Amino acid sequence: MKILDNHILKEFLASFFFCLSTLLFIFLIVRGLMQMADLVINKDVSFILILKLLFTSLPFMLTFIIPVSVLLSALLAFGKLSHDNEINAVRAGGVGLLKPLTPIFVWIFALCLVTLILSDQISSASHYAYRRTLTQIGIESPSAALEEGTFIKKFKNFIIFIYEIDGNKLKGIRIYQPQEGKPVRTIVAQKGELISIPERNIVKLKLIHGTSDEPDPKDPSKLYKLSFKTYDLPLSLPNIQGSTEEELGKKPKDMSIRELRAEIQRLGKAGILATYPLSAEIHNKLAMSFSSLAFLLIGVPLGITTRRSDKAFNFGIGLALITVYWVLLIGGKAIAQKGLAPPFLCLEFSNLVLGSVGFWLFRKMVKN
Repeated sequence: MKILDNHILKEFLASFFFCLSTLLFIFLIVRGLMQMADLVINKDVSFILILKLLFTSLPFMLTFIIPVSVLLSALLAFGKLSHDNEINAVRAGGVGLLKPLTPIFVWIFALCLVTLILSDQISSASHYAYRRTLTQIGIESPSAALEEGTFIKKFKNFIIFIYEIDGNKLKGIRIYQPQEGKPVRTIVAQKGELISIPERNIVKLKLIHGTSDEPDPKDPSKLYKLSFKTYDLPLSLPNIQGSTEEELGKKPKDMSIRELRAEIQRLGKAGILATYPLSAEIHNKLAMSFSSLAFLLIGVPLGITTRRSDKAFNFGIGLALITVYWVLLIGGKAIAQKGLAPPFLCLEFSNLVLGSVGFWLFRKMVKN
């Protein structure tokens, strides 16, 4: 019996590490090398910063890649075992399927705990480090923080739209500065140039040939158009030197569960009770960490039922299930963030749906 348990576990783990390494390789090629090539060649960003950016993004991506690898490996491993009639041989020998699968469920539960630590501690810290690195890139190579044809909101107090970007040279620039209780200030320029000043933690935007809205000296609530040949506009960036938590600001994804709960308590004491986004992030971390169990429950019976060793076919089934899961998870998170339903129910709904269907298929398979 131990030989059988080890054989099935070995088949599953071989498929798991194959899927994990394949997905990581795709991630590194698609996101890593392509991003590195663009930033190094076109944006003149330091190669060290690019490696740091790639390294700090890995833990966050692993929280998604691990559950997906569990699902795909269950489909591949048990599809192969069923196709090779090994499952039928086990049944013919009078051995139930539940006992040989126990080591896999124990292993996956341990993996869920590891994923929880990864999501709660490592991924949160690395995601914050990733944002700090992006800010540092924005200071050392300002053009890397810009993208033509889109509204850029990375600089404090300004929304920027640029039609063309060629290195640090810009063409067709529109800058908007929302002002509370006053008209939106607009600056338009034909051309411009980005000048980085790292020691002051600012980027200077030198505008050429344009117009600027300026406060009317007689009535500051009104603006008038001022034409200019050159106009220097300082764009402030968060300070990334030393302790930056207060200056850069942590988003919910950057916080551990303990930090999220502490923030909820702090806001509650201040009379702010609508902390739904923070609660949603806590349950999102928990849901993602234990999604491997739901994927295993549905992946094993589907793999055995389909009886296919074809990787492309199993990857297709996996992709369909992952799409359903992600739609339910994202939809649930959106509802939870608005406070329309309990965060636990919203975020665990995807696990409950796939897990319940998997449990039903599993029971049906075991009875047969």
